Amino acid sequence: MELSYEEVRKIAELAKLDLTDEEVRLYAGQLSHVLGYFTRLQELDTSHIPPTASVLPLTNVLRPDAAAAPLTPEQVVANAPDAHDNQFRVNAVFGDE
Repeated sequence: MELSYEEVRKIAELAKLDLTDEEVRLYAGQLSHVLGYFTRLQELDTSHIPPTASVLPLTNVLRPDAAAAPLTPEQVVANAPDAHDNQFRVNAVFGDE
């Protein structure tokens, strides 16, 4: 499938790209080559291959959820930028209070 220069310009416009005439010629050839490869791939018989969401096995990357001792209030606010009496101090959200 050969893309015309006008089609490449339209694609570039949709992608908000400002291409020079030289870039349009370059990308027309490159995109046409990629689309030709997809056309070849569509010729393959994949009817015997079941639909696949992922070729990799599913694995859980999270640690086990195990109960642990809770943090003390002092530990919780230890790295806070501003704290007072074991509470986080933040700027007022509503008004100047």
